[in-house]
Amino acid sequence: MKQLKDILYRVSLEEVIGRTDQDINAIHFDSREIKTNDCFVAIDGEKANGHDFIEKAVELGATAVICEEMPKNISNDVTYVRVNDSRQALAYMANHYYDSPSKSLKLIGVTGTNGKTTTTSLMYQLFQNLGFPVGLISTVVIKINEKSISTSLTTPDSLTINKHMRDMVDAGVEYCFMEVSSHGIDQKRTLGLDFDVAAFTNLSHDHLDYHHSFAEYRDVKKRLFDQLPKTAVAVSNKDDKNGEFILQNTSAKKVFYGIKTIADFRAKILEKSFEGLKLELNGLEVWSRFIGDFNVYNLLAVYAVASQFDLSELEIVEALTKLEPVAGRFQHLVSPKKKVHAVVDYAHTPDALENVLKTLNSIRTNNETLTTIVGCGGNRDKTKRPVMGNIATSLSTQVIFTSDNPRFENPDEIIDDVEAGVEAQNTSKYIRITDRGQAIKTACKMAQANDIILIAGKGHETYQDVNGVKNDFDDVEHVTTNFKLFNL
Repeated sequence: MKQLKDILYRVSLEEVIGRTDQDINAIHFDSREIKTNDCFVAIDGEKANGHDFIEKAVELGATAVICEEMPKNISNDVTYVRVNDSRQALAYMANHYYDSPSKSLKLIGVTGTNGKTTTTSLMYQLFQNLGFPVGLISTVVIKINEKSISTSLTTPDSLTINKHMRDMVDAGVEYCFMEVSSHGIDQKRTLGLDFDVAAFTNLSHDHLDYHHSFAEYRDVKKRLFDQLPKTAVAVSNKDDKNGEFILQNTSAKKVFYGIKTIADFRAKILEKSFEGLKLELNGLEVWSRFIGDFNVYNLLAVYAVASQFDLSELEIVEALTKLEPVAGRFQHLVSPKKKVHAVVDYAHTPDALENVLKTLNSIRTNNETLTTIVGCGGNRDKTKRPVMGNIATSLSTQVIFTSDNPRFENPDEIIDDVEAGVEAQNTSKYIRITDRGQAIKTACKMAQANDIILIAGKGHETYQDVNGVKNDFDDVEHVTTNFKLFNL
């Protein structure tokens, strides 16, 4: 329980009706969760406007309302606070309600188009292996030491973030690794958090249905680094064309990593195969179970971040060799008899798909067939669909266009958009099988010894989102079932 005036600290108040010296049990921005003596924050969201539910919140027991527009009906028993930005207010209020937990943690944020989940998960794994109490906030899961909590958002809302960070502090966690999405930054979910390190992975085509332009998308990512204090460290991929621009206005210490350019942390690929990578990291040889150039960048980001803390280079490098791949991120499966290779990967952007396919092509001897199964999500950025179709057919032996998470769109119409990007010389390379399960089954049935199958787009997800219903569907499970079915 906190006093309203205390949790409103740093919030810019436009107008106040009522008392702020009252006790608040909890803060909510969903009116359905309101109970007696709670505070309701009205947010104009993507699907609903919280201002329409102020009266309902009051009926359920809210004694304080934070809003951008005062309601017509004012209750004498309720305090109304008008602010310029409800999202900003919620972020600060959540921070104060939970006693600024990020200040008690070493907080590391990772942003970028691709690699966020892998990089944060590997950082969590590395520091845990070194004996530190750790926390993780990722697309896949929220973890407090060994405890796992399911999540559906890359960057949760500010209340959820601060609540879990408070739980982490109470559990003795020292290091928290957090994915920071462009949506999260733009919607001020991370405002008020005390980042010790922020890392940038890369920037490519994604979320343009939300951000409207690539420049806007880039500048939102940049905002995370612009807000860092002088005491923080900003880590960036120098090989990415936006890597230096992202850190242009930061006050934090700048640290760069790369493969192609001179950087503070450099890697050279010595050997690569389906078994893993042999690397040279800043002059030290390292063997890793990871596959692909893009994973070298992920490992470099982990190396660079870990080096900002009181750890020796030798113990960091040794810990890197013990890291294990993340589920659904270039997850490699091999059939027991015919040694057919299947790779399940979350690649759902043009850049990610191209990186995975180039990696597979660099490993194979060209005697093997490379079959790619790919689709695009519904109710998301449509402009990337034809690009994905072109990349898949240009870099694969054969392609099956299929359904991803169609959501509320017609899956066949999504495939039409993907198919539109196929160039004339590649039209004989692909077939359409809308049913994803049937597409995987067909690829396995066609596979010969040592062939390669890439199932792209869903990765770790164990469902398929169709018309608002999440139906059970696991790419890995379907692959292993069909390996057995066809005695591969």
